Amino acid sequence: MANQYFENQENLEHELKTFDFDLKGNNLKFTSDSGVFSRQTIDYGSRVLIDAIDFSNVPQGNILDVGCGYGPIGLSLAKNQPKRQVVMTDVNLRAMDLAKKNADANKITNATIFESDAYENIDEQFALIVSNPPVRAGKSVVSSIIAEAKNYLVPNGELWIVLQKKQGAPSAKKLMHLTYENVEVVTRDKGYYILRSKLYN
Repeated sequence: MANQYFENQENLEHELKTFDFDLKGNNLKFTSDSGVFSRQTIDYGSRVLIDAIDFSNVPQGNILDVGCGYGPIGLSLAKNQPKRQVVMTDVNLRAMDLAKKNADANKITNATIFESDAYENIDEQFALIVSNPPVRAGKSVVSSIIAEAKNYLVPNGELWIVLQKKQGAPSAKKLMHLTYENVEVVTRDKGYYILRSKLYN
């Protein structure tokens, strides 16, 4: 079986790769490795999500990046929103280690990175929850990230998700509408859907 980015493969040989990328108005340096999602460059879905996120209606408060990988979404938002704290979680220890190094490399001090299977180790609420969910982990994992976010959002907090149409965006949209009683397709780009729901009082 091939190595999966949502699993830990501690004995996997390292193939470190370092590159720069412009995200949300900042040039950031990233190091990736074998055994992590999209090691060659920032994947297109994450880029579309990062570009789409609009903070104008997001209340005051912190940000949670569920399934952060080596950090492109969470770190780009932390750099863009220096007054907000960004919590970044993953189950892939190699990815988390890279995310911590990438935070240091970009002098980002408002990001906290730790292990959590979805919301397992989360005990606070957030103004914004974002995720490029691990579709290869299965629909139930993606669905739990979407539905359980409701318990970790402040009033008027927002959930932003990126999914490809062929990887379940239409069913995710239905679940978000069922859970939050609202959902917006913010962007469609090359088969990627950016979906947003708001937790109203």
